[in-house]
Amino acid sequence: MSQFVKVGILKAGCIGTLPLLEFLLDERAERTDIDVRVIGSGAKLGLDQCREITNLMIQQKPDLAILIGPAQASPGPAEARRMLADAGIPTVVISDGPTRKICKEIEDLGLGYIIVDADSMIGARREFLDPTEMAIYNSDVTRVLAVTGTLNFILKETDKIIESLKGGVKPNLPRVTIDKEKAIEAAGFTNPYARAKALAAYEISTQVSKINNEACFKITEWEVYVPLVTAGHEMMRTVAKMCEEAREMEKSGDTVLREPHFKDGSRGKKRALIEKPKRT
Repeated sequence: MSQFVKVGILKAGCIGTLPLLEFLLDERAERTDIDVRVIGSGAKLGLDQCREITNLMIQQKPDLAILIGPAQASPGPAEARRMLADAGIPTVVISDGPTRKICKEIEDLGLGYIIVDADSMIGARREFLDPTEMAIYNSDVTRVLAVTGTLNFILKETDKIIESLKGGVKPNLPRVTIDKEKAIEAAGFTNPYARAKALAAYEISTQVSKINNEACFKITEWEVYVPLVTAGHEMMRTVAKMCEEAREMEKSGDTVLREPHFKDGSRGKKRALIEKPKRT
């Protein structure tokens, strides 16, 4: 059995699941079974940026690589996937809805993938998007992905791979799309109203991508696309509030699901606030 698993996270560009990924794996910085390294390309994900960060990651010789970011069909991420596959590193791609179009390509390389329907693209139009708006939108997306169970689903899939590698077993890489049913199941709601509210939030958030995609890539008149990207951001703001309401419902019944990591990487489980987590 390995002492620990080296996890390499390649961040190319930004989507909602990207900023906190490494911290989900080790929320209190005390796990002894993993060693995580993160290398990022910044906002751009061109060919040169992706080649550079992938070369740096391969030099780290990770046991598991996670390539996360948008626009997976573009040349940069495609090159990163090819390089990781050629290096023989077990790799999982985490991305948004448009990645569905290249699932077969990813599978042919022997890689895994997790596609997040609710991780909708931002309204990237200069007349609307500035640094403040970008930060607000991403905070809303993060709240939606957290409360609806999306991040928990990704974490559980990643922990499964880590456990296999710890035991010297070739991991089964996930090839899955997180729809509303998978997300809400991972959230573990007990209150049916909270569950329904979170389910609605997930479904609405998936529609934001359609609006922002139309505004960013199909419409050229700025007087038309500015109201559209504004609408997309308002939708995400609203569903973030719905998610907050859903969690408050669970809190009112003292049934919030908490699944913290222990030092050895196993996870505990508890519902009541005043109780100790039990290993699962």
